[in-house]
Amino acid sequence: MTKQGTIGRLRAIRADVTDTAIALHQGRIVKLLGDGALVVFDSVVDAVICAAEIQKAVAVRNGGLPEHERIVFRIGINLGDVALVDGDVYGDGVNIAARLQQLADPGGVIVSGTAFDHLQGKLDWPLDFAGEQQVKNINRPVRMYRLRLDGKPARRPLLGMMPRWARTAAAAIVVLALAGGGTWWVFQPAPLGAKPSIAVLPFNNYGGDEATGRLADGLTEDIITDLAQFPELDVVARNSTQAYKGKSLDVRQVASALDVGYVLEGSIQRLGGRLRITAQLIDAKTGNHLWSERWDRPAEDVFAVQTEIAEQVTNRLGNGVGLIQGAGRAAAKRKRPDNLTVYDYYLLGTERIEKITVADEEEAIRLLNLAVELDPGFARAWVELYHAHNILAGFGINPESEIKAAADVAERAVRLDPSDAEAHAVFGMSLKDKGDNARAKVELDTALRLAPGSAEILTFYSGFAAGFDEPERGAQLVDQVIRLDPNYPMWATAFYSTAYFMAGRYEDALKMLERKTPDNYGKGGWVVRSSSFAALGRIDEANASVRETLKRYPDLTVEGMVNEFSLSKTERGRFIETMPLAGFPACAKTGSLAKLAKPVRLPECEAGEAQPLGQP
Repeated sequence: MTKQGTIGRLRAIRADVTDTAIALHQGRIVKLLGDGALVVFDSVVDAVICAAEIQKAVAVRNGGLPEHERIVFRIGINLGDVALVDGDVYGDGVNIAARLQQLADPGGVIVSGTAFDHLQGKLDWPLDFAGEQQVKNINRPVRMYRLRLDGKPARRPLLGMMPRWARTAAAAIVVLALAGGGTWWVFQPAPLGAKPSIAVLPFNNYGGDEATGRLADGLTEDIITDLAQFPELDVVARNSTQAYKGKSLDVRQVASALDVGYVLEGSIQRLGGRLRITAQLIDAKTGNHLWSERWDRPAEDVFAVQTEIAEQVTNRLGNGVGLIQGAGRAAAKRKRPDNLTVYDYYLLGTERIEKITVADEEEAIRLLNLAVELDPGFARAWVELYHAHNILAGFGINPESEIKAAADVAERAVRLDPSDAEAHAVFGMSLKDKGDNARAKVELDTALRLAPGSAEILTFYSGFAAGFDEPERGAQLVDQVIRLDPNYPMWATAFYSTAYFMAGRYEDALKMLERKTPDNYGKGGWVVRSSSFAALGRIDEANASVRETLKRYPDLTVEGMVNEFSLSKTERGRFIETMPLAGFPACAKTGSLAKLAKPVRLPECEAGEAQPLGQP
């Protein structure tokens, strides 16, 4: 097998098997080991199940291959005390796991005695005693048990129902390596090309007191923490930038030392009873300032100031359509097509999504599919594919197949990266489309918990709050997100107009829609526009809007609208209240609701198959 062939197979296994299994069982890759990887779990049961699933899946893949093309793993598992330092793990627990891996059979799993003791009664796979072994750098012999993979599947306890602090304090360590060694490509993150990286330098305290200095430190830390919530950015940890505190710096030299493309620097100055805070984003290659801002705030509540500015800075820099991604898109456009990387395809695809036309969404899907073909494990590209498919469905383009495609890519995204807030958000939205409101709310609440200050997550939640019968909360979230990101993108207005409409704030809904053109409206946008006019008593404008809507969607009726989507009581009530005022036909045409087990019917339409409103 050629080196190129080996790399291709390893990447395929990583995308289809290992990364998915590790993410599904709450594992985290913390270290590459030359020809293997170190993975940490909170639960030894999760670790064993993950290892077994990997080995069985790899064995199936190897079944039809010649011997020289097969890729085989050895896996060792230990439960023991470890130290987590700067994202790495140390201690005897790690050393034992590494030695057990070396002693495992190709395609097999070896479990330590301490892990075995905690597994009693929690697995249906048999564990056979494999003797004791003296391993390097460990004084005492280590008991070993071989996992018999031809046994029954595991019975996994509901660890998700337990509080995190109630689980064992020791960490289950899994070491995975290729039998025969030679490469660690399977666990090396696939290169994402021009994925942007940023360092946030300690904010300077100009002539301030200790309290102002603490504010400067807190602001720096908050911005780093908030930026780290965006998976599309690589953010240098604070301990790497702290060495530059209080020093006169050449930003380009700092960027070279930290190997980043962008640097954020700033300052805080106390002037009487006010604080002046500045921040500027610098392109490290050119030294050019891409953005700068200044805030003057009363100093009474320094912590509120700290929170507000940290949120504003991170949302303008990150937030999917932020300044950093914009700079990346510009660079990608300057490249020749045959030089584009995974991340370039991702950037160009997201730009097309935001234009919200049928042609642009179709082109976005093409570009994003090129990204995931090159790197199937790139979760954020799968997230964006959800948006493109979902928007096409909203335009009425093959809605059933597009909604299914959106659901499939959303689920794949959250499996690939359970720590990505936006992956949880799109998975929640796909569940809402299926009518599973309870699980949808759990996923969107998880997204909000992971990234409470993200304008994107707040945007997504705002448009779906009425679906959880919380219309007022949806409108309040829009108010909040506009304060965070006053330059909100055009695509967000679809969520904002819906949220305002469902809360009965019709003027605000129409103002949001004014940022779009008719080519940007999906079916829902046309209905919200027409119905908002009617609710405000602007009947002539409502009737004209309905006529234009029916040209595009001639079969649209009130009954069809409230049955087409999995709507909550609040959402159905708002449409039923306002759509007839605008002049939309009330009753669905004969047979159009036949596929539904319990369609929602209007009283005037229930007595037989009534004629649509306005017809004889």
